[in-house]
Amino acid sequence: MAAETTESTLIPTFTDRLTRLAELANGRGADVVLITPGPDLAYFIGHSVGSHERLTCLVVPADGRPALLVPTLERPGWANTPVEAMDIAISTWTDGQDPYAALVELLPADARVLSVDYHMPAVHALNAQAAVPGAELTLAGELIAELRMRKSAEEVAALADAGAAIDRVQRRIGQWLRAGRTENEVAADIAAAIVAEGHERPDFVIVGSAANGASPHHEASDRVIEPGDVVVIDIGGPMPSGYFSDCTRTYVVGGRPVPERVREVYEVVRRAQAAGVAAVRPGVTAESIDAASRSVIESAGFGEYFITRTGHGIGLEVHEHPYMVSGNTITLEEGMAFSVEPGIYLPGEFGVRIEDIVVVGESGPRLMNLAPTELIVLDARSTVDG
Repeated sequence: MAAETTESTLIPTFTDRLTRLAELANGRGADVVLITPGPDLAYFIGHSVGSHERLTCLVVPADGRPALLVPTLERPGWANTPVEAMDIAISTWTDGQDPYAALVELLPADARVLSVDYHMPAVHALNAQAAVPGAELTLAGELIAELRMRKSAEEVAALADAGAAIDRVQRRIGQWLRAGRTENEVAADIAAAIVAEGHERPDFVIVGSAANGASPHHEASDRVIEPGDVVVIDIGGPMPSGYFSDCTRTYVVGGRPVPERVREVYEVVRRAQAAGVAAVRPGVTAESIDAASRSVIESAGFGEYFITRTGHGIGLEVHEHPYMVSGNTITLEEGMAFSVEPGIYLPGEFGVRIEDIVVVGESGPRLMNLAPTELIVLDARSTVDG
């Protein structure tokens, strides 16, 4: 969330987020929310610095002034960040001191229900509990998700920038994906392009050729790509804003006629993905998006090979709430952002996945990815345009 760390105009945004978090905590029976370095900390105060095994913790009482505890040696790293301009007390502790005793000093005197974020290491959570007689630990992840999964206009703009950047990479796949190269060689070129097209780093580069594509999270290997291979390319990473891209396309390497089975499976997935996107609008449930995509695949006889959920939320993390999965009855609201990525994974043969990031608009879906979804057959001279 680097862009927000230098813009004082966003201080009211962070202050509002903290106020709403305190209100949620109060309504759910938590006395205080404790947040350690990670995307949650960046979301609420615009900055996050890892402190290894040392305790850094934002303290957000249900009623009272927030405070930030940082190791003394890490304090310079918080200079000129938004937290210094906010109504947040900054305290330090030094090696040799008990950080949990220092944390207790920042808690409300009657705090007993300590709600910790998903990213807090167990060593900190359990030691904080032990430092407060009679304390109860609860998880604050659901409270925080209530805020984080409802994106502001600025956050949607950041996701659109991320989507456009990863689209540019997908359109260049033909420069690198060809017979005779290994998955690792292709992945290395894609990783470099992800950075060249504006990302801070590649977070993941999946290149799954032939049977490897039937493993949804296959890591690139030394397998040599052959003519006619079906190849799943799933790529993404964080932009300087901190917001992530995530886009999957499936290609066929030229050199041999494309089997009818490949065309059939690809078309089923393409229709399933389009159905999931078309189902997005305010007022429907998350599981209904999964059902919209899944029903297409099941009707075509491939239901047992759709082994994943249809999508996941995205923002400051590549996977966050809300999840498009059976059983998730949360109602979608304008501003929620998530992937729609159905797939068919045929063990020993190949896989097909198509993924776009979608934001719930006022009356329907807003696509963050615009790279083509039609089947693309590549050869050594191919580039992907459109």
